[in-house]
Amino acid sequence: MARAVWNGVVSFGLVSIPVKLYSAVSKKAVKFNQIDSKSMSRIKQLRVNSDGDEVAYEDIVKGYEVEKDSYVILSADELAAVAPKASRTIDIQAFVSESDIDPLYYDSPYHLVPDELARKPYALLIQAMAESDKVAIAKVVMRAKEYLVALRPQENTLTMSTMVYADEVVAPASLPGMEEIDLFEPPTDAEVAMATQLIESLTAEFDPTVYADTYRDSLLEIIAKKSSGELETVASAETENDAAVLDLMAALQASVDAAKHQGVGGDDQDVQSA
Repeated sequence: MARAVWNGVVSFGLVSIPVKLYSAVSKKAVKFNQIDSKSMSRIKQLRVNSDGDEVAYEDIVKGYEVEKDSYVILSADELAAVAPKASRTIDIQAFVSESDIDPLYYDSPYHLVPDELARKPYALLIQAMAESDKVAIAKVVMRAKEYLVALRPQENTLTMSTMVYADEVVAPASLPGMEEIDLFEPPTDAEVAMATQLIESLTAEFDPTVYADTYRDSLLEIIAKKSSGELETVASAETENDAAVLDLMAALQASVDAAKHQGVGGDDQDVQSA
């Protein structure tokens, strides 16, 4: 049974809506333990200093590296002095158009579930936001950290996504190879037309159930077989080495033909290169 990770109230003007917060996703990653191959016992992680000596938990303090091997130490009291004030309120700051929010800013999703006596104002907020096509931007303190969040109506549920701050978003121009993005060679009209046709050929209704984590499924299958004794070893797979694409138009045409053969999208006529 799902457990609430936080509970408090959504503050909407003078209206307060008691809610419980539940994670909207349940990650399915296959987790491994580190095992000693000789004794088959689990490996323990020890806290050691740079000299290799184990350090007792009570002797560990928090330090910020201001330059290499030079740290500013902050005490528990100093950290507590600047910690955000504990609050049980999701304080709505503003309502904005969802199209104004770059998806890069979204982080972890949650569902907000109202208390039984708060269902009417909860439903009111959802309907009002849906009809005005707005997203609520709010702040909330969870686990001694202040989060920027976005509240969005989804059918009969209010969802909350934590967000990253503006200075946490990496600018593409700051990445190696992207410094002179404005100087990239522009594509030809024929290449754009062919790429557009490829997009149209691959256009379909989004159905998340048709996509699966095949790597995780394969791992679980191997684990199940080895656990039951059906399988002892697994042969290593050969790594594919795709050849470099030299002819962009030829590659686009081949991609369009392949998409049509798979029956994805429409039956548009081929776009001839100029």
